[in-house]
Amino acid sequence: MKNVSAKSKLLLAVVIFVVTFSKSFAQLSPPGLGEGKNASWFAFGVRQSLDSLKHKESTTYVGVGLKSSPDENNPFSKMAILVINEEISNRYSKNWEYSYALSYRRSNNYDSEAPYEELNPAIEQEFRLYGRYSYITEGNGLKWKNTVRQEFRKFFNPDSSNAEENFQLRTRFKTQLSLDLGSTKTHHIIGGAEVLFAISKENEPEKEWSKFDYKESRFTLYYSLTPHKTPFIFDVGYMYNLIGKGSDISDVNYLALDIIWKDPFGA
Repeated sequence: MKNVSAKSKLLLAVVIFVVTFSKSFAQLSPPGLGEGKNASWFAFGVRQSLDSLKHKESTTYVGVGLKSSPDENNPFSKMAILVINEEISNRYSKNWEYSYALSYRRSNNYDSEAPYEELNPAIEQEFRLYGRYSYITEGNGLKWKNTVRQEFRKFFNPDSSNAEENFQLRTRFKTQLSLDLGSTKTHHIIGGAEVLFAISKENEPEKEWSKFDYKESRFTLYYSLTPHKTPFIFDVGYMYNLIGKGSDISDVNYLALDIIWKDPFGA
């Protein structure tokens, strides 16, 4: 894997600064797409209120991720992932929120060595269950949300046979701050930082458990537009993904765009 450049380290420092000193909006952040140089993520979602107080919500989205090989710059050159996700959330008190979700993901597998061709099998299927629990503080146009998320990930080959990795338990810790720009509350800046840890049950080369360990970090910076006269939210953002640790580390830059349709079936 390649070493992180001085330019990337400077960019990371800037993102952390914004996150540390920047109402939290649930943009549809990109999933990790593995090794590459640049990547892109596009998602369309529907968010529907489930009660009159708008404390309970359903968010359904479809997303597509593309990426470059590690030796090129084009973030649209290779298909990387298709995601279909359904999540139910409940803001049951002023400071606390929980959610649970079911997700299907279809990922493309590529060789880690040049010329980075598709592997055999070229596709890996994943079914994911996860739950989140969040503590939220807000006031004066600023919202700070801290979340722990636990995932169960089950993997299959395209023919539904067992993949090399049987299943994975993954724990994620995320902090996110959002700032309203102006009094109209239509323009927002959102910064986030997340670390991921995981343990896996392997099928190959032997049926054994890996050790529970740090896997990666993700840093996001978004601009969100929430017009009052239209039922759509528009999010444009950047994610910096650090994979691995120590001397075995790589980084990927993501461009992200998502659109969320609010309450199409009535509030």
